[in-house]
Amino acid sequence: MIEVKNLVKRYGDHYAVDHLSFTVEDGRIFGFLGPNGAGKSTTMNIITGYLAATEGQVIIEGHDLSEEPEEARRCVGYLPELPPLYMDMTVLEYLQFCAELKKLPRQEQEEQVGKVISLTHLEDMSRRLIRNLSKGYRQRVGLAQAILGFPKIIILDEPTVGLDPKQVVEIRDLIRHLAKDHTVIISSHILSEIRAVCDHVLIIRKGRLVACDTPDELEEKLSASDRIELVAKASKEKAEQILLGIPGITGHTATELTDDTVRLEVTTVGDLREELFYAFAKAECPLLEMRPQMASLEDVFLDLTDDDDAVATKAAALLNGKADAEAGGKEESQVEAAEDLTGETEEEEEASK
Repeated sequence: MIEVKNLVKRYGDHYAVDHLSFTVEDGRIFGFLGPNGAGKSTTMNIITGYLAATEGQVIIEGHDLSEEPEEARRCVGYLPELPPLYMDMTVLEYLQFCAELKKLPRQEQEEQVGKVISLTHLEDMSRRLIRNLSKGYRQRVGLAQAILGFPKIIILDEPTVGLDPKQVVEIRDLIRHLAKDHTVIISSHILSEIRAVCDHVLIIRKGRLVACDTPDELEEKLSASDRIELVAKASKEKAEQILLGIPGITGHTATELTDDTVRLEVTTVGDLREELFYAFAKAECPLLEMRPQMASLEDVFLDLTDDDDAVATKAAALLNGKADAEAGGKEESQVEAAEDLTGETEEEEEASK
């Protein structure tokens, strides 16, 4: 587990990391997202011990990084964006060198090196000089050194850069395999990559945390509940006439797909899916598709990290507003459940007193 508490990294008057707090739980694959300059690399460099924080606390597997740096670092394997490779070494020599640096027991070094070579599919390249490897294979060597010794926490900065599609799939499978026994943190600008492998996403903007949740929850919370997309078997004129008869519709756009099929994007006050269904059914114009307009992870990221503070603030407010509403709903349900159990409302209880 990693606990980051009130972390600050300041350069003069500029805050690269601004009072950042979050917790990464065991066995999770965390996606760490943010635009260029948001503080991702700075935060990862602090967590891995490469950079000192101005303020705050980082606790790794119970070890305070500032008080027990060696013990904390021993729990972390790190692949930076530019892997620290020695070009005049062979792959095998480099990994043996890394095993020495990590102070792995000598009797275990050969077995550990063999395991990471096998996991990263470097068997055929182990005797080649690193300078003669392609960018994709160099990335694999960097990944191999990160997982060497199988530390509890593995931090990967852009792990699939330079890999071909087949290699990307292999690295995804490896990350999922590692997550069974390790906590994995991935920083990437490839949002489809994060969506494919991560079960939690942490987004920062200007050094501050703006969101931390599962990809599905983030997409659902920022989806527009008042916009509905539908495809109807009707002419454009007929579909628009039907919409005019439904109270609560504040706007729409219509696109003809064929002579008798139209795609509609409808803006509503509240959820009007049931009214839309019955209205089109009554007009004998079947609905072929109907769904709320859903935000993608890319939409979530762009809104929360927009350069315009007003756009980013609005997205964050929508995200937090839905979370607060859900929490409020749960509290209300708990009160109602308690009343059902006792048979008394608050007013009745007060009256009995």
